[in-house]
Parts: sequence; C-alpha cells; structure tokens
Amino acid sequence: MDYQKLLQILIDKQGSDIHIIPNYYPTIRVGGELYQLTTLEKITPEISAKIILDFLKDEQKELLFSNKELDLAISYNNFRFRTNIYFSQNSLCASFRLIPSIIKTPEQLNLPAIIRQAIDLRQGLVLVTGPTGEGKSTTLASIINEINKKYAKHIITIEDPIEYVYPFSKSIISQRELYQDTHSWTVALKSALREDPDVILVGEMRDFDTVSLVLTAAETGHLVFSTLHTNSAPESIDRIIDIFPPHQQNQIKNQLSSVLKMIITQRLLPKLNSLERIPAVEILINNSAIASTIREGKTYLINNILETSEKEGQLLFEKSLLNLYTAGIISKETAFSFAIRPKELEKFIKIKLI
Repeated sequence: MDYQKLLQILIDKQGSDIHIIPNYYPTIRVGGELYQLTTLEKITPEISAKIILDFLKDEQKELLFSNKELDLAISYNNFRFRTNIYFSQNSLCASFRLIPSIIKTPEQLNLPAIIRQAIDLRQGLVLVTGPTGEGKSTTLASIINEINKKYAKHIITIEDPIEYVYPFSKSIISQRELYQDTHSWTVALKSALREDPDVILVGEMRDFDTVSLVLTAAETGHLVFSTLHTNSAPESIDRIIDIFPPHQQNQIKNQLSSVLKMIITQRLLPKLNSLERIPAVEILINNSAIASTIREGKTYLINNILETSEKEGQLLFEKSLLNLYTAGIISKETAFSFAIRPKELEKFIKIKLI
C-alpha cells in the first residue's frame, strides 16, 4: 500500500478527506460521513510510517520529528492535497484534504449573490468564518479568483500550506507558503505591505500580532481577506476585540468598525437524500448601524440587525437554514442540528407555516 493508491481512491470516490491512522483501516470522508475501507489492509504503525515518510523531503522529516506535526501540500495526478501529519500514541498519522483542481465561481458553490460585492471592494477587511472543514478556503479562493479574472491587481497570499493555485489571468499573484517561502505570519505580513499589494489573503488570523497587522493593512488602503474559527458574525467581532488587552479595546472597536466590510460565516450541510453538501451562510455587511454597535461594544444587537435588514443583503444564519429547509434541500432535523439560535429558527418556521 502506498500514498498514491490511497489518494487515487479518494479522487475516484469523490471524497473530501482520507485518514491514515494505525490500528484502523484507511478511512475516507464522503458527503461529510466517514467510511472505513475494510477491503484494504488495516494500517499498522509500520505501514503508516512507510506511507507517510515516502513522500517527505529530508527537511520536512526534520520539521516533523522536531515539531511532532507538519502541514504541507502535495500534488498527485494533477490534484493538490492539503496534508497534516501528526503523532498519536507515538505513531505517525496523516490526514489528506482533496483540493479541487478547478476553482468554482460563487454561483457554482451555491453562495448568495451578495457575496460578489467583496470582489469589487478596493480596501477594507473581509472575513470568512466557520469551523474547520466547512469550505472557508474554497469560498475565499472563489472570491480571489474572481478578482484575478476581473481586475489587474497584485494579489499576495500567505498560507499554511498553499491550497488552491490560481490560473494566469489579469492579476499577478504571489503565493507564499509558511516555512517554505517565509518563516512566520507576522514577518510575511510586514513584508507584504512593502511589496506593492492591492489584495492580501492571510490564511488565518491566529494571534495578537497577526490580527494587529491585518487591521493595519486594511486601514492603510489594502483589501484584506482572512479567516476565523468562529460560528457567527457577532462572535467573530468579539473574538477580534477580545484578542487585545482591555486598555486597547476601545481603539480596536473604532478601527474595526471602520475597516470591516463583510463577514461570511458558513457551514456545509448534508443535502436531503444525497451525499452532496450545501452551504448555509450568515452574511454581515458593515453599515452605519453595524459600525455603531461595534464602536459601542453592543455586538449583542447585531443578530437583530441581520434579521431585520435582509433587503440590504444582511442574512442571519437561521434565515439561510429556513430557506434551505423550505426549498426541500435539507431536512428539518439537519436545520435544527446546525442552528446557532434554535429558538429563532423555530420562530421563523412557525411564521412561514402560518
């Protein structure tokens, strides 16, 4: 058994991920569900080590054994795979995420049309948020590629690792991978501001320094995209503010209220009677009412603004769930299991049925 055979199975089965973990069969994720491939040989620690070490360069092996984990991207058969290697009970394990070779448009991803506003922005901050594995990178790649096709701009991406590779079009794109092209997020971000960028994509806002630099970049006339592992638009705003010490938070509230343009929060839901998944989204577009709540620290009011300003493009997550449920795309059980605010969803369904 080798890694190429396993990656080919993932491609053939149209799965999203495959896992190599000792004492289990190779395990594939299709349509959000995991399936152990029991027709294959069960993985032992020796088999796992052989499969994984086979595709690593010497310097990558050094990083893996010193850090006990490693992020990288590998290519096979014209496909790219985001790969994480780690130790579990002193044995090597790996997780491979299939990156589609074609970057889909927002429409092909079933995203709301209002998201296209992000493509035409000249400066500010756009966040795509949600848990791991919910399509954040795919949505960002779609938006970046639409900018690439429409405008002649210098786009700089800082990623860990590089996932989508953008095709040649109107823009020029510098894609920088952590540890391969730069030593750290902060060094790469500081350098990016001196590299004449129009658009900057930061793979993840991980810490105080990264968040500070992202806000500065957005404030100094750049269009900045990034991600957070948060479950709603208000939570995303609170997370950014809470990263800073109390004496800085008023300043950050003012800064964020000024530079923030849009927050897209998304989850991928199983479609009814299908292995496919469909995005449910929450969309916050910064306007005077939102900016005021951020400055005043009243983010608890944002839910109401999103609910009552749908005509302006705002979308509460539960309204997205309601739309998918009433269209027969997802089940009622799925809608409630993913709801952030179940009572709101229940209220919307009752109103819809009256």
